[in-house]
Amino acid sequence: MSVPVRIKLDDNAAVPSYRTAGSAGADISSAEDIVIAPGRSAMVSTGIHPEIPAGYEIQVRPRSGLAARHSVTVLNTPGTIDSDYRGEIKVILINHGTEPFEIHRGDRIAQLVLAPVAVADFIAVDEISGTERGAGGFGSTGV
Repeated sequence: MSVPVRIKLDDNAAVPSYRTAGSAGADISSAEDIVIAPGRSAMVSTGIHPEIPAGYEIQVRPRSGLAARHSVTVLNTPGTIDSDYRGEIKVILINHGTEPFEIHRGDRIAQLVLAPVAVADFIAVDEISGTERGAGGFGSTGV
């Protein structure tokens, strides 16, 4: 299934791309040079302004290689880009490592996943149905 996502590119921007035929996420690149100090985060410009079709969102997710090799990840993962947003996609990266992390224009910093959106009809009620689990959470079903 193909869903067109139109993008406007700033001067230093690159079109997101899938690295392999089986990739779920399209890599997105930095449009700027920036250094993220250990324990700090930064909003990194991509130079991409999306036009996402109604009924869809784009999720911004970490690249596993950055996390595994450099302890750098997307801070608000997954980030959501709504279909009515027309501003620049910026990726909030955090450096959990012990060394400064350098990003150069063109470096792949995150991945984008297009996903359909289901809109809920939230209804306030006095009671909700019970389940075997009930209100147990945060490890209540075991390790």
